[in-house]
Amino acid sequence: MWGDRMWHFAISVFLIELYGRNLLLTAVFGLVLAGSVLLLGALIGDWVDRNPRNKVAHASLFIQNTSVTVCSIVLMLVFSYKEQIELIWDGWFTVVCYTVVIILADVANLASTALTIAIQRDWIVVITGYNRGHLAGMNATMRRIDQVTNILAPLAVGQVMTLASNVVGCGFILAWNLFSLIVEFFFLSRVYRIVPALSVKPPTVEVLKLYFHKGSALAGCIYSGFTCMDGWRAYYRQPVFLAGLGLAFLYTTVLGFDCITTGYAYTQGISGSLLSLLMGVSAITGLMGTVMFTRLRKSVGLVNTGIISSCLHLGCLLLCVCSVFAPGSPIDLSLLMPYFSSGSSPLLPDRSSIHWTNNTVLFDNVPSGTAPDSYISIILLFLGVITARIGLWCFDLTVTQLLQETICESERGVVNGVQSSMNYLMDLLHFIMVISAPQPQHFGILVIISVIFITTGHSMYFLYAHRAKRKHRLET
Repeated sequence: MWGDRMWHFAISVFLIELYGRNLLLTAVFGLVLAGSVLLLGALIGDWVDRNPRNKVAHASLFIQNTSVTVCSIVLMLVFSYKEQIELIWDGWFTVVCYTVVIILADVANLASTALTIAIQRDWIVVITGYNRGHLAGMNATMRRIDQVTNILAPLAVGQVMTLASNVVGCGFILAWNLFSLIVEFFFLSRVYRIVPALSVKPPTVEVLKLYFHKGSALAGCIYSGFTCMDGWRAYYRQPVFLAGLGLAFLYTTVLGFDCITTGYAYTQGISGSLLSLLMGVSAITGLMGTVMFTRLRKSVGLVNTGIISSCLHLGCLLLCVCSVFAPGSPIDLSLLMPYFSSGSSPLLPDRSSIHWTNNTVLFDNVPSGTAPDSYISIILLFLGVITARIGLWCFDLTVTQLLQETICESERGVVNGVQSSMNYLMDLLHFIMVISAPQPQHFGILVIISVIFITTGHSMYFLYAHRAKRKHRLET
């Protein structure tokens, strides 16, 4: 998780540095990540279900860390020889470099998705012996580990990038991935040996393979298609379908510390060092959400915990809506008209008015160190985003445990793979919105749209909770 958090923070800043003060490249990057998991999520989950747990974990770990390592090397070369690269093939070699970076990062993300499904959706259920109380504690512990690393990892790499350079930052991530690959491999192997139940998996029925020759490429494609359809049908049949769908709707948002919000903050003059500190504060509020989850689950039950966390999440996001209209907001709707009337956006930005420095992009018409008219808007935005993490992570843990408790072991991988696909499908929508309106002055519109999607997602959970309570009353 430390390596993931460092990489997710750094890659968004790296892409902003490469493309100038524009969110387009980060949006394309997010679009590729979302699209690949959307298409392959069910297949990844099916692969997790059909293979031994240790082989799945080791293969995913190796692919993920290797991809990040190679991508870091490419980024180091691009940052070191940026001016020379831009002169090759009239600038098209720069596009090739962008493509290689995005592809490698996408492969790493797919491997990370497989590892997350295997460890956080399957291994811990077996390790806790299917005990709901122990499972809730383990889920909260896993999330706390995630949040603690979210405090320290971006802080570490952000300081390196600010005090040294982006090249040194890439080298730092490269060295960490090579080191962590060995450590993670050793500890996962040890856990697998300590818990004998992990070596036992229920048999999976592979009816379709009886009809297709193993070596046929066409048969493989047909089988993959049937696997995807079966996975989506299995997901729809789950009793917690609405809760999972509601969680997916929460991914259509720019109100989180992803590459879009990080890029927006970066264009508004927030340094990598300050941004990493803000991410650390948000991780602390996320930790508060995990504590609230364990206590609420014991006192009011799992379903009611989701209702309370939903209301808290929505209440905090109202601050973000207020930030759109507060003094200091860069919103400017007039910029949308020339963007759409032009029909397209240039592939490479005009570099004539940009000076490339060690780790900051300065525009000629924006003097360095210029302060905004007012800090009210940016304060409200980050105050809303940071405080909303309490309800968000509590709600996420609630839905996660609902999925763990209700999905049978033989379908655990494929259903969670489809859930990942749904999450990325909704995530894909918010990247499409950013590609359509990539300028920082459009960000306020994206904030309002995000709140609408989040409200819809929580409404779906409210409907699930109503049905679950009614079913419980009828059974009792």
